[in-house]
Amino acid sequence: MNLATIVDGHPADAVALVSRGKETTYGELRRQAAALRGALARLGVGPGDRVAIACANNAQFVVAYLGVLGAGAIAVPLNPASPTAELEREMAAVTASVVIAGPRAVDAVAAVDRSAVPSLREVVLPDAFDALLDGEPADVVDRDADDLAVLIFTAGTGGSPKAAMLSHGNLHANIRQIQATPERALSADDVSFGVLPMFHIFGLNVVLGVSLHAGARVILAERFDPETALDSIRDHGITVVAGAPPMWAAWAALPNAPASAFASVRIAASGASRLAPETWGTILSRYGLMIAEGYGLTEAAPTVTSSVGSTIVDGSIGRPIPGVQIRLVDADGEDAFLGDPGEIWVKGPNVFKGYWEDDAATAAALTPDGWLRTGDIAVADHNGNLTIVDRAKDLIIVSGFNVYPAEVEEALLEHPGVQAVAVVGVEHPHTGEAVKAYVVSAPGARVDEEALTEFCATRLARYKCPSKILFVDAIPEGMGGKVLRRELR
Repeated sequence: MNLATIVDGHPADAVALVSRGKETTYGELRRQAAALRGALARLGVGPGDRVAIACANNAQFVVAYLGVLGAGAIAVPLNPASPTAELEREMAAVTASVVIAGPRAVDAVAAVDRSAVPSLREVVLPDAFDALLDGEPADVVDRDADDLAVLIFTAGTGGSPKAAMLSHGNLHANIRQIQATPERALSADDVSFGVLPMFHIFGLNVVLGVSLHAGARVILAERFDPETALDSIRDHGITVVAGAPPMWAAWAALPNAPASAFASVRIAASGASRLAPETWGTILSRYGLMIAEGYGLTEAAPTVTSSVGSTIVDGSIGRPIPGVQIRLVDADGEDAFLGDPGEIWVKGPNVFKGYWEDDAATAAALTPDGWLRTGDIAVADHNGNLTIVDRAKDLIIVSGFNVYPAEVEEALLEHPGVQAVAVVGVEHPHTGEAVKAYVVSAPGARVDEEALTEFCATRLARYKCPSKILFVDAIPEGMGGKVLRRELR
């Protein structure tokens, strides 16, 4: 098997992608992916090699993704807006041999210090990428279901980012699980809105993977603008919109949008973080659109539960999708009683293989018998609907993206003027949460908020950087020197 073959079998003249106003048919997409497979082989890329893809949501990303998978290599989607230092760290962590850069990432990738990523042999910029698609094609390389397809950076239930290992079987299983429910399943008649970033598992497998598997059309958007997005939904007759809560909040607050803005939409889904009840209610009353919430995580490829196709319960993330097992486990390691909170444990063919070269983190996340400990706490009602009541420790969710305090703290501590730092999440009206840092200056140092924010931006993607920095005399600590984040909050 090979996940890249999800585009096979669809009519050659059916439109697969619309990117920057240009249509790409399934026939053209298959030809381009085959040409890239051949080009990668000539670059010395073989099964198991890691190829980084730093592209926005455009046709280049999709061709690169399918081409890398089809060559038997492992795709490593990276944020194209990341600064050079972050790209260097991530490529070095997975020993990437090739990086394919889209237009937004050209400057950052071109500035990569090769000594920081000694494994890197080839940098493919947009002009060179286009030239590669004119070469001789190559056949799809057959892979086993357990062979790795994708490495996506996540922090698991705590700590610094790690690369989650997702196999061809994991990703394909979750696509089939989503498609197993008729009300949730996509068909060739559907048109999906591809605005969720595809370096994020939600956009990569739920939007792109499911759509290509179904033979649907994907309208790719490199940036989210609420008014432009509504134009796209109207002009393309979009039927499926999956978004993070900040997207829905932006549409809820948009003045003068017509009540018919979502008239073509039959599936509206929200994930990545909890949708505010007022946003859900406003979308329903203004547009007559009912948003179904769900739950997932990178390590589950990602979908675990969904309320699409069932009676929507306020605040619920729905029920497990077919083929996914869930346990709610109490503090004693036993199954929680009905109505009592418990940690969500997940099991199924979609559950990941572990973290790249990190046995300790893998052992902490996976039980010996294959249950994934999510760190998220939920309760179940008598109908099996789940509601999240707490989440993975210290996690900050900014516009649907996970930010872990440890990563931000490590970046700030690299500044010579910082002696100590602690980071927490605070509520934000537009992004759900924002990053707030408490900093103890080094003796004699003179640092200000703007300088530290800009310093952080040279090391981390912007959404991870603090939106507010407060200077304090000391960081509150408990027994053993553990930071008391609850006091800072």
